[in-house]
Amino acid sequence: MNKINDYILSNAERTFDGIKTHWESHSVNKSISSFLVLVFILGIAVSYASNHQWIQLGTLQKPFENPFFAIEIVFTLLLIIELLSLVFILPKSVAHAVGKQFELLSLIFIRSGFKEFGRLHQLHWEKIPVELYHMLAFALAALVIFIVMGFNYKLQMHSKLRVNEKDQNEFVQAKKVLALLLLLTFILIGTWDVIHLLKTGIYLHSFDKFYSVLIFSDIIIVLIALRYTLSYYRIFRYSAFVLATIFIRLALTSDIYFNVIIGVLAAVYVLFLTISYNYFLKSLPDPELD
Repeated sequence: MNKINDYILSNAERTFDGIKTHWESHSVNKSISSFLVLVFILGIAVSYASNHQWIQLGTLQKPFENPFFAIEIVFTLLLIIELLSLVFILPKSVAHAVGKQFELLSLIFIRSGFKEFGRLHQLHWEKIPVELYHMLAFALAALVIFIVMGFNYKLQMHSKLRVNEKDQNEFVQAKKVLALLLLLTFILIGTWDVIHLLKTGIYLHSFDKFYSVLIFSDIIIVLIALRYTLSYYRIFRYSAFVLATIFIRLALTSDIYFNVIIGVLAAVYVLFLTISYNYFLKSLPDPELD
């Protein structure tokens, strides 16, 4: 049984490392940047052609009537790319993976701000439109999360497992198996969103669904960690990260103002968790699994 387990873990690790190396290569980064620029330019051109009745887009006709729809498209693609990057961060550090989730939330708020901006060109300015208040709320929340996460990264302390290197390697390998499953889930959710877009002209951008999957994956990490440590401080830390992911999930589905409040409070919660854990880490009797 141990041989089968080692075989699965080692092969999953090789597969994950190969995909990660390719994804983080300079050529892929350049290709992604070029692709986003091309999509943005094409989005503007298609919107212009659609508004002048040069082309008919069927179910996509209405979205492209908005000349700023190209901004929403390119930011949605950027978020999808960042979500994919999150999958590759997970095995490296649970704390960094949670930080990446908040980075994504801040970008989602920025995207929402641009979406509100896209509605302003259709409005009259006899009074301040509610969309402007929404933009300010999203912009401020994104900035606060950016600042809080910056302090959180600077304060994070890590101490790898040194007592038993085999346990440390197994823990990392297990997270890589989980990351591969997340990658498969990411592809399935993305495929479904594209199919729904082609059928209805509405893109679901199921960020909330992916965060729901992340909640379950975080819980699995907590359960795997129990194999190597029963330390209250460590189990509390991992469990608190799960709760932070739940808060993000709630922020993605809450009404305006409530979502930014929940997102900001969740980021502050993680910051205080980091500060408290660092204080107690100095007195912990055994090294840290991360």
